[in-house]
Amino acid sequence: MRLRNIPGAREKVSASPWCIQDAPALKGRWRTLLSEDASLYVEIGSGKGRFLTEMAYRNPDRLYIGIERYSTVIYKALRKLPEHAPGNLRFVLMDAVLLGTVFGQGEVDGIYLNFSDPWPKDRHAERRLTSRTFLARYDEILAPGGRVAFKTDNRRLFDWSVEQVVPAGWEIEALTYDLHTDETLSEGNVMTEYEERFSSEGHPICKYIIFRSENGG
Repeated sequence: MRLRNIPGAREKVSASPWCIQDAPALKGRWRTLLSEDASLYVEIGSGKGRFLTEMAYRNPDRLYIGIERYSTVIYKALRKLPEHAPGNLRFVLMDAVLLGTVFGQGEVDGIYLNFSDPWPKDRHAERRLTSRTFLARYDEILAPGGRVAFKTDNRRLFDWSVEQVVPAGWEIEALTYDLHTDETLSEGNVMTEYEERFSSEGHPICKYIIFRSENGG
């Protein structure tokens, strides 16, 4: 998807108090932004920020970090922040391949992947955020018992993603091919902009929650 450039977006992001400018400097000490007792959750590909903002409101004792690789997208998220935005929310402009340089080993309690780029061409499979390559990156930063939650309307991507789980040394805790009719997984569900649009068009939403297997290699 080609993004329309917004002049001055990078400068606005660099000047925003909601954006972390030197994320590697916080490696191993992210909780200092809120409290030492806080848990830390990361959304990779946070889009316009609706999901993460709502999660931050609902859980003030958790620190939420939204990661985006495009300044234009973060700029749009900043513009949508309410006047009294939650203080436990921050954004980082970075590529997800650099997760290990920004978060310490076992520092993150949970990761959200919402409607990620499907990278449909086979030669780009390793770029998918649910690939074994990325699962290995998540394993480095997730705390024991940490979870990865993935939602998408793309059934082909979802089926492929499910196939990656066990060979990568992970286990599936929960899975559905129609989130909004699943009484268990739909409870407390926070919809993203994409989710609301796709579901209104009649597309079922797939979701899984996975965790690192104790027997994983």
